[in-house]
Amino acid sequence: MSDRLFQDRRDAGRALVGRLERYRDTPDVIVVGLPRGGVPVAYEIAVALNAPLDTFLVRKLGAPGREELAMGAIASGGVIVLNEDVIQGMKIPPEVIQETAEREGRELLRREKAYREGRPPPDFTGRTVIVADDGLATGASMRAAVEALRRHRPAAIVVAVPAAPESTCREIGAMADEMVCATTPSPFLAVGRSYWDFDQTTDEEVQDLLRTASRSRQAGTGSRGSTEVAAVRLEALPTEEGVPREEDLFELVGDARFVLIGEASHGTHEFYEARARMTRRLIEEKGFCAVAVEADWPDAYRVNRYVHGRGDDATAEEALRGFERFPTWMWRNTVVLDFVAWLREHNDRAGREERAKAGFYGLDLYSLHRSIHEVVAFLERVDPRAAARARERYACFDHHAGGDGRSYGFAAAFGAGEPCERQVVDQLADLQRHALEYVRRDGILTQDELFHAEQSARTVKAAEGYYRMMFSEKVSSWNLRGRHMAGTLDALAEHLTRRRGRPPRIVVWAHNSHVGDARVTEAAARGEVNLGRLARERYPGECRLIGFTTYAGAVTAAEDWGGPAGRVRVRPALSGSIEALLHEAGNKEFLLSFGLAPQAAEALRPPRLERAIGVVYRPRTERQSHYLHARVADQFDAVIHIDETRAVEPLERTAGWEEGEVPETYPTGV
Repeated sequence: MSDRLFQDRRDAGRALVGRLERYRDTPDVIVVGLPRGGVPVAYEIAVALNAPLDTFLVRKLGAPGREELAMGAIASGGVIVLNEDVIQGMKIPPEVIQETAEREGRELLRREKAYREGRPPPDFTGRTVIVADDGLATGASMRAAVEALRRHRPAAIVVAVPAAPESTCREIGAMADEMVCATTPSPFLAVGRSYWDFDQTTDEEVQDLLRTASRSRQAGTGSRGSTEVAAVRLEALPTEEGVPREEDLFELVGDARFVLIGEASHGTHEFYEARARMTRRLIEEKGFCAVAVEADWPDAYRVNRYVHGRGDDATAEEALRGFERFPTWMWRNTVVLDFVAWLREHNDRAGREERAKAGFYGLDLYSLHRSIHEVVAFLERVDPRAAARARERYACFDHHAGGDGRSYGFAAAFGAGEPCERQVVDQLADLQRHALEYVRRDGILTQDELFHAEQSARTVKAAEGYYRMMFSEKVSSWNLRGRHMAGTLDALAEHLTRRRGRPPRIVVWAHNSHVGDARVTEAAARGEVNLGRLARERYPGECRLIGFTTYAGAVTAAEDWGGPAGRVRVRPALSGSIEALLHEAGNKEFLLSFGLAPQAAEALRPPRLERAIGVVYRPRTERQSHYLHARVADQFDAVIHIDETRAVEPLERTAGWEEGEVPETYPTGV
């Protein structure tokens, strides 16, 4: 997996624009790039903000005999910044410092003359100076630049870089008035690891960019935003309540076996409703036979039994009562209730034609104890002795206080109890070892129930690992979850192939963060994988990834994990985000199918901020809590934008949800 988010330096500059939008068309702003690699970054910022571009040179003063160690730096204007600790520690005499400074000063003047081509140096006094580089490692050159710029008495210094270690961002941020780091990869190995193309920038390229920026301002041209919006308007396809026309939907899906449909929040009515309506069309007219959702396996399988006319539930509402774990509104809401009722009716109409029926399955792994119950319940019906062995193995979890997965994980992570990893692996192997015997004994119905039991045992295994990792290895636990979801989808496809005699077509419902390809988001810099990426790798050409976006409205969400459902206003999307760009297109809703929209795809390929609201929404810290950088046109095969949306309606509507959010005056900073 690659952690490269930016195509090249200019691409990285475009990714920074969204964080600097408030400086657009501000007369006293100037953008400077540290040569040479910072100039392409600064160019894109200057063009987007309609600000002048210049360069600010910094040359390191290498310590004698150890040139890689900076004893100071010389910057544009002849400003010298010295590192007294290095000078005193190495006992470097003043004449050596002077000789080095004169040598590097001559090279600085040569480059400055070549780059500026007769243009006078800029006046920074009283201006807001945005200083850009292509990335920071130790930040030595940027520290020197900031110190040197301070001597020109600017109104403010804003440092903007595409990638840097979090520690360096903090250090530079303490010196500057504002620090903008687009990404902070961890572990940070090198600046170049964030780029696909990190070839050295030449003097000629620096000269060309400075000339071009100067000519553009003289000609009155600058921001490319209007061009991007025009491309979206030109190639947008109509939708009705988020649902594309049948011909557009079917052309997008083609002969794909897996259609992954996302959502930008876990609590937006239009996302749920449009997804359900599209899925009905795919089941009725394109032979899709399963809906796999971001929900716990045993709870979803209870629904699956109901829609197939099995189990004890008499209504769709009863079938959804298994969803007791927070957040209940994700699946116990009016849209899912109607869809499950429709799915039962559809299957009833199919009668004995099994191939025409469709099922409902869960992909997630949180249900540790519910999955244990399902394994034991199955074995009690078919093999009581095996059930006794399972109870004995799973009793390991009873030794941990709290009775839930988080309590087990906390105890196991900090050595407060024996991990249960060996027991869950042994139980899964035991079940698989006797699988053929159970099917031969009890026939076709047991084949389905055996698959359910095996998948429950796999879920126990995955949940044990997830909860054990979640307190110490956040990336590892996220990746375990993503791989488990992908593995469940694989297992479901294999099971349905055996049952139906042909490869199935499956719709997946999950959040955009699971559905979109993580390789083209900043999550890749953190080493994260997800379902969308794994689906593309495992089924090349056979899957479609569809995302949703919205600009403003309301959402059902909690203030904190485990809290009650509330109906909360969604703030208008941040300037520079994909949502703001799509809002500017002016249509209430539309589809961008990137295979049919080459201009829009090109416009949406550079990294931009993208909003992701889960089950918790914190509007007061929205930028930090709910946005990440992503290449939308590569993240998804298509995006459906609905400009204003409303909250999904839970089956259990609390007083807080009924009242909704009290109108507030939002703070200016996020």
